[in-house]
Amino acid sequence: MKAFRFKRFARKSYSVFNSIHKAVTIGVLSGSTLVSAHAVSVEPVEHVHVISSTDTIPHTELDEVVVTASRVDLPLNLAAKQVTVITRAEIERAPVRGVEDLLNHVAGVDILQRGPHGVQADISLRGGSFDQTAILLNGVNLTNPHTGHYSFNIPINLSDIERVEIVQGPSSLVYGASAFSGGVNIITKKDEQTNGFAKLEGGMHGLFGAEARGAYRSGYTLHTLSAGYKHSDGYIRNSDYNIVNLLWQSRVELNGSALDFQAGLNDKKQGANTFYSAAYPDQFDDTRAIFGSIQGETSGRLKLSPRIYWSRHYDEFQLIREGTPDVPSWYTDHNYHRSDVFGMNLTMQYASKWGITAFGGEFRNEGILSSVLGKPMEETIGKYAYSDNRSNISYFLEHNFVLRKFTLSAGSLLNHNTAIPDAFEFYPAINASYRPTGSLQLYASWNKATRMPTFTDLYYTTATHTGNSRLEAERSEAFEAGLKYSRRIVRGSLSAFYMKGSNMIDWVKSSPDALWESRNHTQINKRGFEVNMSINLEEWFGSDQPLRSFNAGYMHLHQSRVDDEWISNYALNHLRHKFTAALHHEVVKNLTLSWHFRWQERAGSYVRYVDLQPGERVNFEPFGLVDIKADWSLRNYNLFVHANNIFNATHVDFGNIPQPGFWLSAGASYAF
Repeated sequence: MKAFRFKRFARKSYSVFNSIHKAVTIGVLSGSTLVSAHAVSVEPVEHVHVISSTDTIPHTELDEVVVTASRVDLPLNLAAKQVTVITRAEIERAPVRGVEDLLNHVAGVDILQRGPHGVQADISLRGGSFDQTAILLNGVNLTNPHTGHYSFNIPINLSDIERVEIVQGPSSLVYGASAFSGGVNIITKKDEQTNGFAKLEGGMHGLFGAEARGAYRSGYTLHTLSAGYKHSDGYIRNSDYNIVNLLWQSRVELNGSALDFQAGLNDKKQGANTFYSAAYPDQFDDTRAIFGSIQGETSGRLKLSPRIYWSRHYDEFQLIREGTPDVPSWYTDHNYHRSDVFGMNLTMQYASKWGITAFGGEFRNEGILSSVLGKPMEETIGKYAYSDNRSNISYFLEHNFVLRKFTLSAGSLLNHNTAIPDAFEFYPAINASYRPTGSLQLYASWNKATRMPTFTDLYYTTATHTGNSRLEAERSEAFEAGLKYSRRIVRGSLSAFYMKGSNMIDWVKSSPDALWESRNHTQINKRGFEVNMSINLEEWFGSDQPLRSFNAGYMHLHQSRVDDEWISNYALNHLRHKFTAALHHEVVKNLTLSWHFRWQERAGSYVRYVDLQPGERVNFEPFGLVDIKADWSLRNYNLFVHANNIFNATHVDFGNIPQPGFWLSAGASYAF
């Protein structure tokens, strides 16, 4: 079809993107020939990194974690923005079975789950919708243009992850236009030597899981391959699932430059009990996501980072699952979708005595073939009778002044989307931090962002929903200020934020009997604060006692809107309060326990269904959960037990979809 011909969108964008395309090609093919001159790479050793006087970054004690909170990579304690990092140690201690479950233990993140263990979860940051959060894997933007429900259909196992970086607040300059309320960047391990890992797990509700991972290093090359499988019979009727993950990664290092390849497959089949409509409890979702990317990185005063990526997502949604008896005559077929994303970008960093300058551009094309979403096609392709396609072109410029006690980052994104003809939008960002002492950092930021509606927002029309092809892009402006404190024993942060959003998109209805409509809200104002603290109890009290670490976090969010009478399905049902805490301690030698507590209160309401019929409108009830993980380790062997929701608390993230009660599982792993 015309909508999916590469030549068509290439001709539209060639004149503005030709230079970027050439730079990507030159960067990938010639990166290894660049000569390093006064390198500005900051890779600290044992937490303290001494930098020569010719470098841009001054003498200081740098954080050992280098994060991607700006267009240039900076140590965490120099980043002039609130960034939450989930470390490898925290991942290993957490009583979780997927990334989505892991994020549930972060105070500033709202995980609205329809099913556990990576079945289906919507990621929300500071009250934003799941469509407003960018999801990245090693910097590759895998956000799904069909719907944010599928953005986390990525081929990643917990054993693959080195850390997770969460950037709160509008981040279009950093992660692109889709990072309306922030972004989640998953960073995989970069193994130094050949190794292997295997894990088996089983438990209640027919739970079974298996992971295997191997890394092979030969000279200047590293190759890793991982595979994972998860299965459960389900904790309620029609909540069974089968999930397969495959991920291949290779790295070639030469003369200070690196070239990274990655490709993966996520195959997921799950019973979707009342996932998208409480009137139909026998829904089923069959999805498959594949992706591949090539990215390079050179060293030197002028550093090039080119990237080319592609992803495809298939979805077969069954409103009434095959095999269900007494299917009504009006239901004749399922919904079929295929979304494609192709992108390439180039980031160039130049270091001088005035700081580090980053500049470049990105081209991203998003398309969909569908049986229900899009514009009618002249000729059908199999079951696909509708399609749509759009291209996003952006240019960015950012400069970072990094002085002994002061960091200032100022930049802007110039963005054009072909769905909005003849319009370029300008999105500036300013982030600043001041370090009066080596332990204390004060920071403030101002950012603007945008987001295009998804294809579901535009076109999804059924017996229960009505799409809106006239939706406008969302826009936001956010302010934030806070402080960070870091010592060997105690780390903490406090941030206060305010966001003003216009043209906000949500699915709403005026009464319980009305249809869900996709609408632009005129304006939504958000304000709140977040506080986090971690204490190294082993460092404080010594290693001869059992306590190891304690973490706690709290977020409060107030959101006001123009009209309180709308029944909201997503955006107006934000978390008002969320508190998390985790305690890690030793029981006996080699045996440890990790206790994780989460309490939250959600604003908004939902229509409670009784016997598949809409009933009264009820408010969300607050709830608290306690999860425990027991770990026994000896050399390369590890035995573990997960006890989730030990008090069997009743709770929902979405109305009418009960979440699991008590769930016990156990397993073993071996690393070599």
